[in-house]
Amino acid sequence: MVKIDSIDIKILIELQDDARKSLREIAEKLGVAEGTIYNRINKLKKIGVIKKFIPIVDYSKLGYDIIAIIGITAEGKHLVEIEEMIAKEPNVTAVYDVTGEFDVITVAKFKDRDSLNRFVKRVAGLEYVKKTYTMLVLNVVKETHLIDFSKF
Repeated sequence: MVKIDSIDIKILIELQDDARKSLREIAEKLGVAEGTIYNRINKLKKIGVIKKFIPIVDYSKLGYDIIAIIGITAEGKHLVEIEEMIAKEPNVTAVYDVTGEFDVITVAKFKDRDSLNRFVKRVAGLEYVKKTYTMLVLNVVKETHLIDFSKF
């Protein structure tokens, strides 16, 4: 496990709030030197805690109103191969290797039913896919990739 301290956590909280904050803003808020923030952020990037700085996009405002959660059962020795193929699909936002009834859970977003239909048929038609089970999201109650570190 990676060794990080309370300053690192506070920096992550600030960056999760707005990754465009300047080093100076973060330093002033945390009461440390700007160089400390710079070094800590670089350390967090180097050890892989921070992977990227990306905007959080509301895809529904771009017409991607259909969210599908797809359970996939596959032949075990080809599981990784199938996961990698699905992960390359442009509409796919998550691929999880899971335990339970399915081997893979995939989350994907679509503009229309026809796109969803083509995607599901393409996945179901893959050579080592045994079965798919598609669920459509009716309402998004919470959707984030953030953990609220300030609550710990």
